Amino acid sequence: QVQVAESGGGLAQAGGSLKLSCAASGRTFGTYHVGWFRQAPGKEREFVAAIVCSDGSPYYADSVKGRFTISRDSAKNTVYLQLNSLTPEDTAVYFCAAKTGGAVWLIANGGAYTYWGQGAPVTVSS
Repeated sequence: QVQVAESGGGLAQAGGSLKLSCAASGRTFGTYHVGWFRQAPGKEREFVAAIVCSDGSPYYADSVKGRFTISRDSAKNTVYLQLNSLTPEDTAVYFCAAKTGGAVWLIANGGAYTYWGQGAPVTVSS
């Protein structure tokens, strides 16, 4: 089993940037797809970005393409989410999640992920 923990959330101004980290413990991310999801108050949890375990290929929700970047540092067993050009609509709790590597078509489906972090709040002011 792998445990994941997010860090790096906080307050940013519109147009600003934040960098979130997702650190794994217990196991490495080597055999896991890692995804970022977010949930705003009163809204459903939504997919943000994910990275394929085998080759690091990134996937993004349309709403964040060109603004957010997912990456990994295998040596540190950490996955990052760089959030640029933030808007107030990006305000949410951001969750890191991991799933055993498998079908890529499930990579954006939160229900397919087994392990979840506690969430990192991100607030973007106008």
